[in-house]
Amino acid sequence: MNSVSFSLPEVPPAVTAEGALLGASPAMQEVFRLIERVGPTEAGVLLTGESGSGKELAARSIHECSARRGGPFLAINCGAIPAGLIEAELFGYEKGSFTGAVRAHAGVFERAQGGTLLLDEVTEMPLEMQTRLLRVLETKKFYRVGASAEFASDVRVIAATNRCPLHAVQVGQLREDLLYRLAVFPIALPPLRSRGGDVELLAEHFLAQLNAQARTQKRLSATSRMTLKQHAWPGNVRELKNCIERAFILCDTALELAPLIQGAARGVDAAADAASLSIRVGSRIYDMERSLIEATLEYFKGNKRRAADALGCSLKTLYNKLNGYSHSQECANS
Repeated sequence: MNSVSFSLPEVPPAVTAEGALLGASPAMQEVFRLIERVGPTEAGVLLTGESGSGKELAARSIHECSARRGGPFLAINCGAIPAGLIEAELFGYEKGSFTGAVRAHAGVFERAQGGTLLLDEVTEMPLEMQTRLLRVLETKKFYRVGASAEFASDVRVIAATNRCPLHAVQVGQLREDLLYRLAVFPIALPPLRSRGGDVELLAEHFLAQLNAQARTQKRLSATSRMTLKQHAWPGNVRELKNCIERAFILCDTALELAPLIQGAARGVDAAADAASLSIRVGSRIYDMERSLIEATLEYFKGNKRRAADALGCSLKTLYNKLNGYSHSQECANS
């Protein structure tokens, strides 16, 4: 049985643009143990955890532990694809199957043959598409859009979400039967704030990478090491990596993190105080909602994920609202 050693921090098992999945904390050692157990199997895995906690890295590690490690690893964000295009992106389409389909296109299920496919933010997938996905997982076959012949599916599917899957089922965002099909082996990624000394371990790892790239010998200051322990890291490992990179650019020898973190917090608070929206009494609910959504999108510089979180709705709901506004505008102009 093939496996990957997680005797870290010496040799991180997976390194990508987001960094390494590594840690010495008990919480992460348990994650590594689960990955080593499930990796060599063909079991479906559901990864849960906050944004930035390393779900894609965990999926890559599972792939590297498996007999499929010589095959492709593909990741697709289900919440970032418009509802009308997700079927074509998943399963592909034939030439002429719809307007603009000037040639045949292989979807991710086809391109990931013999390997592993990560369905990130799976709770944002439209319910109709969840039904079709369930059929593919059960039959191991799928159709391209516009095709009459079936394709065999030789893909291991790993799903991930930053939401509570059971709550997603309760509110109608996730089919219960699909949840149990995906979550044969669930793994919860712990938030960085509960990983103790892993914060400093990761910071040193990211700093070492930057030093190697720039051929420098910068280090963390004593106050920065204290800051690492005191900050809550709501953005998890992604926030930490970005913070280290900003400090690396700004500092000549010793990295100072406290001013960057405090400055970012003040900037967010100031922006929040400055951001406001005036609504005229008697406005239609539709117009008020549209104004609020558009203002929130502008505030977050077009980042739909952050806007949806701030508005308290799913990314799918936000996309549907925006598509509805576009359709209304087209009708008004016609």
